Amino acid sequence: MKIALVDSGIGLLAAAAAVRRLRADASLVLSSDPAGMPWGPRSPQDITARALSCARAAAAERPDALIVACNTASVHALPALRAELEPRVPVVGTVPAVKPAAAGGGPLAVWATPATTGSPYQRRLIRDFAAGVTAVEVPCQGLDDAVERADEAAVTEAVRAAAALTPPDTRAVVLGCTHYELVADLIRAHLEPVTGGPLALHGSAGAVAAQALRRLGTAPVSGADPRAAGPRDLVVLAGGRPASLPAAADGYAEGRLLRPGITTV
Repeated sequence: MKIALVDSGIGLLAAAAAVRRLRADASLVLSSDPAGMPWGPRSPQDITARALSCARAAAAERPDALIVACNTASVHALPALRAELEPRVPVVGTVPAVKPAAAGGGPLAVWATPATTGSPYQRRLIRDFAAGVTAVEVPCQGLDDAVERADEAAVTEAVRAAAALTPPDTRAVVLGCTHYELVADLIRAHLEPVTGGPLALHGSAGAVAAQALRRLGTAPVSGADPRAAGPRDLVVLAGGRPASLPAAADGYAEGRLLRPGITTV
C-alpha cells in the first residue's frame, strides 16, 4: 500500500506520521512546494496550480491514495485534484477539526493563518459545526513559516502572540493549519497558563490518515512499529523533483519517525 501526501511544506509530516502509526507497512510519497511556501497568501488559482503540480508528481509514483495535507489547498484545490485523479486515485482533503472541538461544548478557539482567519470557508465551518458554541478565530501571524524553518525562537514568539489573542475561558483549540500540529506540545504549554486549566487541542492528522485507509478499504494494524518501514518506503519530492527530507524535519517527532526510511529516487 502506497499513500501520497501533498502540502506546500513540512506540514504534511503530521499526517504522514499518523499514516505510519496506523499502518507501519505503508509506503509514503511526500510531495511539497518549498519554493511556493506558504500557499495561504496566494490566489486560489495559483494555489490550485501548485497543488496540482505537486499531486501530478506524486501520482507518477503510482500511489493508492492521495492526502491533501493542507487546509488551504483543501479549500481551493480539492475539486480540481479530484477531477483529475479520481477514481483512479482516491483524494482525501483536510478539514479543520471544528466539529469534534465543538462537541465538548466550548468555548473554543480556531487557530489559523491570517489568510484563513475570517474567510467565508472557516466562518461556514464554525456556523455549520459549532452552532451554539462560543468560537473565536485567532490569526497566527508567521507561525506556519516559523515551523517550516524549525526556528524555535520564532515559533515561540508566534505562539505567544496567538496565545495572547486567545480568550482565557477557552477549553478547546482547533489547529487550523497542518504545520501547527508539529508544535502542539509547545502550543499547549503556552496556552494552559492563559486558560488556567486543561486544554483540548484538535488537529486533523489522525482523522485524515484514518479516512485514507477507509477509502482504500483497509484497516489499521494495532501494535505495529511505525519505524519498521524499509529503506525504500519513503519517497520525497520537492517542486516535482527528487529530494531529501528537509533538515528542519528533524526538529519534530513526526519527522524523526520518518527519517529511518528515507530515500531519494
